[in-house]
Amino acid sequence: MLSTAARVDGKLHGFAFATLERIGGTPCVLVGLLSVKRTSKRDQVLKGVMNEAFHRALMAFPDEDVVVGSRFALPDGLEAFKQVDELIPRPGHRAVGEERAWGRRLAKRFGIDGHYDEQTFVVKANGQGFLDHESLKGEKIKPELAALFATVSAKAGGSVVVHGWVMAEDLVKLGAR
Repeated sequence: MLSTAARVDGKLHGFAFATLERIGGTPCVLVGLLSVKRTSKRDQVLKGVMNEAFHRALMAFPDEDVVVGSRFALPDGLEAFKQVDELIPRPGHRAVGEERAWGRRLAKRFGIDGHYDEQTFVVKANGQGFLDHESLKGEKIKPELAALFATVSAKAGGSVVVHGWVMAEDLVKLGAR
């Protein structure tokens, strides 16, 4: 388990707990828990925390494409994955078998497979940990993206399992210091 803390003027403004591992031989960054304090600097804090995750992935898997996955209770959090390609699920895209299989693998790894719906990527309940970020520009979230979260009950511990890819050449840029 890796931890990252983001500080602004010496005060904690964000943190993340993640793992770098191989699932079926494929390099993965799994963000188990990430939280960003709701301040005017939250976008910068989120970017810093994610850049640290990408840097660690680059050091561990220097010449490989990497799967990045997490759980989201709100669509705002997807800002963390804006550099990730081919997000699953995404509006207007019907997930194929391999994409659904990755969702199942991640749900199993997160220990939520008993509450996971592989067709919608939604965890109905019992989710423990997710990516917590509230956007500064929440009004700009596209309705079709928000619709993916329509059946998610955050109070019950619901979330959406989201994953995508960072190609090796992009990881070199994202993980650079």
